[in-house]
Amino acid sequence: MSGRLEGKVALVTGASRGIGKATAELFAREGAKVCVNYFSGEKEANEVVKGIRSRGGEAIAVKADVSKEPQVIAMVEQAAKHFGKIDILVNNAGILLPGDLLSMTDENLDLMFAINVKGTIYCARAVAKKMLERGTGGKIVNLSSNAGLGTSFKGTTAYALTKAAVLILTKRFAYEFKGQNINVNCVAPGYTETDMPHRGRTQEQFLQASGEAASRAMLNRIAQPEEIAKAILFLASDDASFTTGQNLVVDGGRADYLTHSF
Repeated sequence: MSGRLEGKVALVTGASRGIGKATAELFAREGAKVCVNYFSGEKEANEVVKGIRSRGGEAIAVKADVSKEPQVIAMVEQAAKHFGKIDILVNNAGILLPGDLLSMTDENLDLMFAINVKGTIYCARAVAKKMLERGTGGKIVNLSSNAGLGTSFKGTTAYALTKAAVLILTKRFAYEFKGQNINVNCVAPGYTETDMPHRGRTQEQFLQASGEAASRAMLNRIAQPEEIAKAILFLASDDASFTTGQNLVVDGGRADYLTHSF
């Protein structure tokens, strides 16, 4: 690896599996010390840390529910105390629960808003305070979705609402940190092979949904978590030093929605 994050400390939320896990592992290979956040996947998070350490990297696992601000603050304090600083935040933790206009429940909507939107706010606020205290700046990368740009799958209206909010929060955060050397950007993945699209589906249903998603992409397949992690790495590295307030769509090119990247 090229050591693009050598000497950096990164906090990756929801890093016990999927895109978060792939990001934490890639960051470590690029030289970063990594705080692996989890909420329910303690065993999986510890395995991620174990794997990073076995390859000579540095990592710790920290439990926190990102929808609870006191827990977020405690997590950030623990990471900063252990590593001495936080240079990079990846707001990856998220949840998808079914819900269209006539079927969404208050419970599902509230939970997705708490994790996907409030969690992004709480983590960005806590980490940005540390970055501003040190005065050396940093990088914040939020995870949205092409659903937030209007791409369509039945049952994802409520989810799309929360991910659209992440897009505008990214631009607002970047604006608020004008002149303070904190770059804030966003990655909007398309359909990716994580546990999320498996949840609530049989293997046959998953394959059917994946096939439909692949048919809508110009690359004619769905993404792997490592491919999304590479886009996050770019925005977290010095390669994106003059990039802020932007959204990078990584969805294989939606052939049915040609304008969504603009």
